[in-house]
Amino acid sequence: MTEAPGGLQRSITLWPMVLFGIAYITPFIVLTTFGAFSEVSNGTLASSYLLTTVAMIFTALSYAKLAREFPAAGSAYTYARRSLGPRLGFMVGWAIMLDYFFLPMVVWLIGTAYLTAQFPGVPSWIFLLAFILLTTVLNVVGIKVATRLNVLLIGFQFLVLAFFVGLSLRRILADDALAVTTAPFWNDATTLGAVVAGAAVAAYSFIGFDAVSTFAEEAVDARRTVPRAIVLTAAIAGAIFVAVAFVTQLVHPGGVFENTDSAALDIARAIGGDFFSAIFLATVIVAQFTAGIPIQAAGSRLMYAMGRDGVLPRKFFGYISPRFRTPALNLVLTGVIGLLALGLDVTTSTSFINFGAFTAFAFVNISVIVLFLRTRGEVPRNALSWTVQPLIGLLVIVWLLTNLDVNALVIGAVWLVVGFGWLLYLTRLFRVPPPEMSVAESDDAVPSGR
Repeated sequence: MTEAPGGLQRSITLWPMVLFGIAYITPFIVLTTFGAFSEVSNGTLASSYLLTTVAMIFTALSYAKLAREFPAAGSAYTYARRSLGPRLGFMVGWAIMLDYFFLPMVVWLIGTAYLTAQFPGVPSWIFLLAFILLTTVLNVVGIKVATRLNVLLIGFQFLVLAFFVGLSLRRILADDALAVTTAPFWNDATTLGAVVAGAAVAAYSFIGFDAVSTFAEEAVDARRTVPRAIVLTAAIAGAIFVAVAFVTQLVHPGGVFENTDSAALDIARAIGGDFFSAIFLATVIVAQFTAGIPIQAAGSRLMYAMGRDGVLPRKFFGYISPRFRTPALNLVLTGVIGLLALGLDVTTSTSFINFGAFTAFAFVNISVIVLFLRTRGEVPRNALSWTVQPLIGLLVIVWLLTNLDVNALVIGAVWLVVGFGWLLYLTRLFRVPPPEMSVAESDDAVPSGR
């Protein structure tokens, strides 16, 4: 055991770091979003996840290279800032902010969809408002979900996920109408466009795979351990997503569902009866609620840091409640944004988040290429590894980006235009350097669901 320069002990080895990364991603998300994503893919979600996994692995390899070069950086924003300069870095950070604005909304929307499916007589807006109000109030008064509780919930989700797969396999073997085939990957109704569109939304499940980079100062041999952990996290999570999507798609062939946004609940009832479906529903709701607290808190703290540093208007975003010592106005703003879920479905809302994520992923790949070109005469590097690999990652990411929901593309483009205008204002038309953004792509708490 060694000690890092800042006093942190370097005690975290490869596999504990990988386990943290997989837990942070929360593989249970493959079930809570199954219906929405399967519908987009025309019932070939396994293929969509396979394509997304390939894209994420290529991008993870780029993250790994940058983590080796900048072991203390830990985010797409800081990688872009160091490799491409502060202006492009600012735009990458601005794109990442889109995720922080919309992530709480998606968490609340998924929970609302499952409660509405179970209690159809209750208007969905009541459940959504309850999620928003309860989460926002708890965050304003400063109540946090204990890390131990989050870890316990994640472990329980893995258990329910394993039971879901086991019950699905039992159903497939017992039902003569079902069989193990390649249909979840390709069938008569499959089109390449549907597979790519499914992959574009399925990328939501991978958000956070690079969170292990935040352990750089505590990792044993960080320059070797962190890059390997990033790639392994993306690969193992992808394998889980493909396997679960394959089995679930066998139980429910095709992409047509009675309740698309909560399809997994109906499947849970079909394979395990009312008792298992009740356990499944409880797991989803508790996971979405406990995830919403740290996710909303992280977004509000990011906005506060940017308000404090002058990146955003200080009077509003830099405000701290004198009573609770929390960024109350930012929390309320996040809650108001969550009300947009009343007019959105899971597919469209996750597309908003993926726009920001894909933009960050694209610039991570670009950063690798630019860093190679800038230093090729100074540092010996493998040209194929530092150009072809990130170029493939970039092309696949851009391909997925262009297949997002048109509303996500429009809102994302508008968001970037606003960000560029704000950058011009902050830099006085590029006469002064932009302020550094306090973008951190993870929170101290491990989210228990998304």
